[in-house]
Amino acid sequence: MSRTERPIVIALGGNAISPADEEGNISQQFEHARQTTVPLVDLVAAGGRILVTHGNGPQVGAALRRVEIAAREVYTLPLDICGADTQGGMGYMIAQCLNNELRRRRIDIVANTIITTVEVDRDDPEFHKPTKPVGGYYTEEQAEVMKRRYGWKMVVSRRNGKFRRVVPSPTPRRIIEEKLIRECIAAGDLIVAGGGGGVPVTRRGHGDLVGVEGVIDKDRTSALLAAAIGAGTFVIATGVRRVMLNYNQPGERTIERMTVSEARGYLADGQFPPGSMGPKIEAALDYFHRVGDKEARVNICDLAHLMDALAGRDGTWIVPE
Repeated sequence: MSRTERPIVIALGGNAISPADEEGNISQQFEHARQTTVPLVDLVAAGGRILVTHGNGPQVGAALRRVEIAAREVYTLPLDICGADTQGGMGYMIAQCLNNELRRRRIDIVANTIITTVEVDRDDPEFHKPTKPVGGYYTEEQAEVMKRRYGWKMVVSRRNGKFRRVVPSPTPRRIIEEKLIRECIAAGDLIVAGGGGGVPVTRRGHGDLVGVEGVIDKDRTSALLAAAIGAGTFVIATGVRRVMLNYNQPGERTIERMTVSEARGYLADGQFPPGSMGPKIEAALDYFHRVGDKEARVNICDLAHLMDALAGRDGTWIVPE
């Protein structure tokens, strides 16, 4: 199967549904989901078979805040359930908007959402030293209350000097629903999966799965999914049109194309910080490592230029040597 015949994985950034400058209420999320689905259906109309993943950071933060506020009235929800709930709600919105756009264009395909769980190693170092910030910001006094009440680990945010909860961000090892997702993609279905990086689960001694408190990087899970379904192209849609070197520094410039070894070198040189482009480049490298395919490609672009990017005219392409 050639690269053009193979499925395409498109990882939507969190800003695709909830831009940072908005409240992010449901009406706003639906509106952004509608806007987001237009270029995705453009790709379907052109014959592409796609799997869509998405972030859920703002939504999980809001869910955790609701849990905190309502704790005196109703039972609390653990982080894995908050992740599953938001994955389902966002998947519902994205799939509904996709189906409406497909119907308008008379394309006989139904979009479906698969709630995705991802196995992680219970001995992952992240469980001993969590690094992923989640939820809202707290004063020092409030943070002390949360640490005593819930056993949270808190760190000072560089953004505003307030405290924020950190949770483990373990490395994804295996998609539990991989076989189902592969079968749906092979059948020509339009699938939304891996929302928010999927719900992290580990196995107990007797083999049963159990959810764990943590957040998996959605681009790393997207890379794992892309390799699992044999995607020829992995697109990481983000808030910038192209990857940049020396970002916000003298000598800033965009990159139209780089090889895997060049990307690895730039990453080692600190060009792609952990809090921004770094995880996306790491996910791209992980995808190449897993597929081992000379025809595989990764493109990092903004959603508005998706079709131009896939036509080779936009975005930043990362390619094998």
